[in-house]
Amino acid sequence: MIIIQGQPQGSKKPNKDNKDLVNDAVRFPQVLLIGPNGEQLGVMSAREAQLKANSMDLDLFCVAPGANPPVCKIINYSRYRFEQQKKAKEAKRNQKIVEIKEVQLTPQIGQHDLLTKARHATRFLQEGNKVKVGVRFKGRQMTHIDVGEKTMDNFISLVSEYCTIEKSATMEGKWLFAVLAPKKK
Repeated sequence: MIIIQGQPQGSKKPNKDNKDLVNDAVRFPQVLLIGPNGEQLGVMSAREAQLKANSMDLDLFCVAPGANPPVCKIINYSRYRFEQQKKAKEAKRNQKIVEIKEVQLTPQIGQHDLLTKARHATRFLQEGNKVKVGVRFKGRQMTHIDVGEKTMDNFISLVSEYCTIEKSATMEGKWLFAVLAPKKK
């Protein structure tokens, strides 16, 4: 066996950012060893298990460190890491990120403007995003909150075919907010 800088050539240490117990990092007195084809090789010391893995030119990987005795498997660790990274990348690619789009209204919004905002909100909902609808009150408009509530109800009725109300209209400062979620398909 060739020794390079005090470490045998066949033994590999895991990356520092990785928490897996591999090869020399497996330091249990007894381990249950599983072979590369899934067969049980029995309970033995970690040293013996490491020697068996080295004789097969593979790595000793601790699958279940919390078990009694800890379960270790003889595998090609670099291939295992590659497969894990590939699965993680695939899972990330397949996940759907829901955004919250915002639509702002005023109590005195015109009918045409309201329809345009409703069309935008409908498009957002069809794309699978949530919509936060806000009615902003300025100055003396605060005395007529009921007008803003009517505007909000009118807007929600225009888009009700495509959404469910996740959070009903509530006042927060000078704003009346509601959150709409897309309907399940």
